[in-house]
Amino acid sequence: QAQLVESGGGLVQTGGSLRLSCATSGLSFSRYTMAWFRQGSGQEREFVAGVNWDSSTTLYTDSVKGRFIISRDNAKNTVSLQMNSLKHEDTAVYYCAADLRPRNRVVVRTPPDYDYWGQGTQVTVSS
Repeated sequence: QAQLVESGGGLVQTGGSLRLSCATSGLSFSRYTMAWFRQGSGQEREFVAGVNWDSSTTLYTDSVKGRFIISRDNAKNTVSLQMNSLKHEDTAVYYCAADLRPRNRVVVRTPPDYDYWGQGTQVTVSS
């Protein structure tokens, strides 16, 4: 049974930084696309960033481009999200997710395409 466990969330002031990490077990991590999604209060879950199996492709939603960086360590089975210049509108629960389909260099944005999810970690940015 695959498990994804997020950590690193918390309360930060506008303009600050946080680094989220997702530790995985029970899946062939190095074969699959990994992504971060977020869900604000009363909002739908949205794609934030994704990285394909060998890090040759990264994809970001427009609102975080230039501020967030997704990375993965296939030796440690982890994926991280470095979040800089945080804004109040970044406040949400952040989830990591694994896409188990063999997509090579393609990163997809839609939640139904992801097979495993973590429980989420809260990020709150105070204005």
